[in-house]
Amino acid sequence: MASVFETFNVATRLLGAFCRAMIVLSLIVLTGGIAAAQTEIDITQGNIKAIPIAITPFISQGPVDPSFGDGITKVISADLANSGLFRPIERAAFIEKIGSINKAPRFSEWRVINAQALVVGRVLQAGNGRTQVEFRLWDVFSGRQLAGKKFTATGDNWRRVAHIIADAIYERLTGEKGYFDTRVVFVEESGPKDKRMKRLAIMDQDGFNMRILSSGKSLVLTPRFSPTGQMVTFMSYDGGRPQVYLLNIETGAKSLVGNFPNMTFAPRFAPDGRSVALSLQNDGASDIHVMDIRTQQRRQLTFTQAIDTAPCYSPDGRQIVFESDRAGSQQLFVMNADGSGQRRISQGGGRYSTPVWSPRGDLIAFTKQTQGRFLIGVMKPDGTGERILTGGYHNEGPTWAPNGRVLMFFRESPGARGGPKLYSIDLTGYNERLIPTPRFASDPAWSGRVN
Repeated sequence: MASVFETFNVATRLLGAFCRAMIVLSLIVLTGGIAAAQTEIDITQGNIKAIPIAITPFISQGPVDPSFGDGITKVISADLANSGLFRPIERAAFIEKIGSINKAPRFSEWRVINAQALVVGRVLQAGNGRTQVEFRLWDVFSGRQLAGKKFTATGDNWRRVAHIIADAIYERLTGEKGYFDTRVVFVEESGPKDKRMKRLAIMDQDGFNMRILSSGKSLVLTPRFSPTGQMVTFMSYDGGRPQVYLLNIETGAKSLVGNFPNMTFAPRFAPDGRSVALSLQNDGASDIHVMDIRTQQRRQLTFTQAIDTAPCYSPDGRQIVFESDRAGSQQLFVMNADGSGQRRISQGGGRYSTPVWSPRGDLIAFTKQTQGRFLIGVMKPDGTGERILTGGYHNEGPTWAPNGRVLMFFRESPGARGGPKLYSIDLTGYNERLIPTPRFASDPAWSGRVN
């Protein structure tokens, strides 16, 4: 079965931060310094043994709905568990019942249940309709407090507060930034397989708070975030032919990226957010261009009779990886941002597509088709070190979490009732899991960290 992007290339030859209530982060460090913890994770290992962590129910004080604190606790637990690096301990095993977060826990009772880290917290009214959420992270071995912060939230944003707390815990225990307070834009699909409606949608990285961004009247593909997370660029058949658009996800305002005579597709923002790289079709071939969003000035970067598409910048903006069939089949190439120094980097058997540069700059993720299978893998920017993370009937379209540790992709299930679903997998190839969405979902793109 041909891939979505391969099918689109054949067709080419034939044709020619969302509305969210403000959260005031009152990052009040509750410890005078960070203790040297015994409870830390070395995430450079391949198969990591998850750390047992106890996350106690957040105490509700004053006129606060008890379910509020309980919901925060559950989201933190789910975030950390889904990372594959932590194993939240079941509440039924807890010996001590935390009555106050200002009193040191009885660490001996947490050691009995093999907890290595302990999270306690509380929720209380802060006035003016706002709620204060506070947490503390303890190292059970040393009895030292590792982190503690307060957050004041307005509106119904308890899930986001929970994600922010999970990020803080993740960062303190792993040494790198978390990715839980992020969003994913994707194509939501519904209806029969031969009449599938495709709409832009956005959600939290865990599948909650989904919101539809387009009407579904026109086919949409390949949505991609701007560096700020406030804009999305995507391809749409609105107006009768494929064109690249910009969408402000705060206001819903949509605009065309250049008025080109032929079809444009596969857009991707430059790291500075000022320009968009895209493919422009001409006489059965397609070349990569860069369009300045403000001035509408355009530069052509590739000049071939092949199909050059799917450009993606390196994090520093100095290079672009893309796919091209100039060698006779879909392969990956890298060039300088001005189009010079074009060179092939994929050397393994099979066809390569949908390259995406890691936020760290050290790896490029891709889709590979070989022997009837669709594989998601990574390689170094020079093409060495190719490593397959997962394979299956139809996997495609990888996208990176902002910390460069987790990938999300979509997998198509066979049969008349089959359709695409989103999955995530750890960079090491472990901890593959389904991302819940109400209906079918494809073409995911992960945001950067929410400011």
